[in-house]
Amino acid sequence: MSPDANRNERGQSPFVSQPVPEEGSRGTSEAVTKGQPDQEGTVPFRSAELTVRPTAIPGLLVLTLPLHGDDRGWFKENWQRAKMTALGLPDFGPVQHSIAFNTSTGVTRGFHAEPWDKLVSVATGRVFGAWVDLRAGDGFGAVVTVELGPGTAVFVPRGVGNSYQTLEDRTVYSYLVNEHWSRDSLAEYTYLNLADPSVAVDWPVPLAEATISPADVAHPQLADVRPMRPLRTVIVGANGQLGRALRALLPDAELLDLPGFDCTDAALVDAHLWRGVGTIINAAAYTAVDAAETAEGRRACWAANVQGVANLARVAAAHRATLVHVSSDYVFDGTAELHTEDEPFSPLGVYGQTKAAGDALVGQLARHYLVRTSWVIGQGRNFVATMADLAARGVSPSVVDDQFGRLTFTTDLAAGILHLVTSGAPFGTYNLTNDGPVQSWCDIARDVFALCGRDPADVTGVSTEEYARGREMAPRPRHSALDLTRIGEAGFTPAPSSVRLRDYVASLG
Repeated sequence: MSPDANRNERGQSPFVSQPVPEEGSRGTSEAVTKGQPDQEGTVPFRSAELTVRPTAIPGLLVLTLPLHGDDRGWFKENWQRAKMTALGLPDFGPVQHSIAFNTSTGVTRGFHAEPWDKLVSVATGRVFGAWVDLRAGDGFGAVVTVELGPGTAVFVPRGVGNSYQTLEDRTVYSYLVNEHWSRDSLAEYTYLNLADPSVAVDWPVPLAEATISPADVAHPQLADVRPMRPLRTVIVGANGQLGRALRALLPDAELLDLPGFDCTDAALVDAHLWRGVGTIINAAAYTAVDAAETAEGRRACWAANVQGVANLARVAAAHRATLVHVSSDYVFDGTAELHTEDEPFSPLGVYGQTKAAGDALVGQLARHYLVRTSWVIGQGRNFVATMADLAARGVSPSVVDDQFGRLTFTTDLAAGILHLVTSGAPFGTYNLTNDGPVQSWCDIARDVFALCGRDPADVTGVSTEEYARGREMAPRPRHSALDLTRIGEAGFTPAPSSVRLRDYVASLG
């Protein structure tokens, strides 16, 4: 082969030791509308630094890649996790690298919107790349075009249609993706016709002269495209107090609960179809605090609150899903009057120990929200419903007056969880209860009696020790109030518990 065999049509070798700009810039306009592609210029053949910049399609990012060359050729870091994520590229967890070799100029592929994220780039040659947002929403149909050489890459989020046309013979195109391809995945693809007039991509090589597969020629017009389905949300423990509140806010969520789904069964969890799941909300837990101190209860508590959480954490990590896990004030011994998110664990009993162990597991995930709460009230059996029933039946109870905290109504707990997931709040631990003054259980019982038309003095306050006399009871934290500063900084303000209590008691009548 002669020395000129690797030269492009302009007489320039792709293996150079001096900076050479890439040819064929198609402009630098950032204006993108439906039917008006965004034609962005390419970067120099040898770029000075790594950069990541957004485009008019949300999540579609253009990267400049530094090329380091000498008389042997050039070298580049096509994927560099630490540097790229620091600049804003998602830590998308690639698992498969695919290469497409294109023999001639004018080979045109796409539009294919695949059910995973990918980083596309060119190893050698040049392409004209085009992307169309095929996700449901206001951006549906938006277009971005970029010319790619070895010094440019594009991050393509799930649901954005990807296409390219080669501008040189023997072009090598690279895909780095975060799901393993399988024939089963084809059913999840969304396609768009390359010649769709409403998108109106200005292809450098007219499509009539291009090399296109019969399948790509037959793809639908934009008006007939089925938008890519959004990532699914799964609620585990969907029939519990919190699960029912979450279902009201997330009517399209997938619901998992006993007896059909037991998160303590590792084989059952692994066999579930997790592909396409973006968020797993774990509202399931063993909460029989006193029974957890028995031999049988101890095993069941550890299975649900630790092994079950470990199983969910494993599949969340494997599928890059966000895991939302609900924790408890019982991970603390209650000596502090107000608990912050970073207080060290100090559980008193088996239930608290298992919740702390589950928290430690969830904390290892990069994508997690650990929502710590206390004194939960929702549909079903709970303290407020019990007190209202006693008030209605004329009973005058004795209630503990030396344990202090705040109620958490599941409507607010579910709303706070949804806010964290949808607002882009930083991952990590958040305390979440209703707001308002810290009260004892006795204070709350008297408020319930008053709301039911009974004299609050009919509730007698007793110490924990007196109440526990003659009963088999697990130890409880004396102080359960949680500091709500961080959830407020994340943009969510829980309602005062007094407001929710009044509405809840009214709903019981």
